[in-house]
Amino acid sequence: MDANQNKLRNPFGMDTDCENCPELCGARDRVVHGYGDVGGEFLVVGARPSAPAETNGVPFTGTGEGERVQSIFADLGFVRSAPDAAEPDVQNVFFTNLTRCRHPDREPTDREIETCEPFLNAEIRMINPQIIVPVGERTLRELAVAYTTRRPDSFDVDAEHATTIRGRGFELVPMKEPAEMTDAEADAFREHMRENVLSRDYRQTKGRRSR
Repeated sequence: MDANQNKLRNPFGMDTDCENCPELCGARDRVVHGYGDVGGEFLVVGARPSAPAETNGVPFTGTGEGERVQSIFADLGFVRSAPDAAEPDVQNVFFTNLTRCRHPDREPTDREIETCEPFLNAEIRMINPQIIVPVGERTLRELAVAYTTRRPDSFDVDAEHATTIRGRGFELVPMKEPAEMTDAEADAFREHMRENVLSRDYRQTKGRRSR
């Protein structure tokens, strides 16, 4: 699986007609794979596409949570377009989700997350990020299983928001769900990133592979 370096949308060419989860195939509008800089040091992971993101076909876009996340990462220098852009101009960051399909009436099941895991695992292996930003409690706990030595039930996104957690080969910087984040909590995330991540050589978290 090779990345198209000039393509931000689904650069790894993942299956856009996936039918591995029968209950989602009729309910979804489209499959939403990852989007962004395949050479990025930062990977942002949500639980599932929002309704606007499903419309755009790009994670973390559209009104509501998409604009808020795009605004935060624009302030940090990763996004060079307006927060409401359907296809953001990004650098050094890749946006994706645990699951690639959205059911309009419910959150993803454990089985659906497990079925989708190979997509996320492939993106992590190909991108080889330094920092992963899990967005929301569900995402934090799912990533904790695979990438930290702590028990999943030891994590609380309210307490871990805007902190750094040592993972296996990289670091996690959790973010609360954008819809639940206060302005003060959004500012705390920006400040933590600036003061504790971007201000130091975060590349020391692991050795980079050659590209």
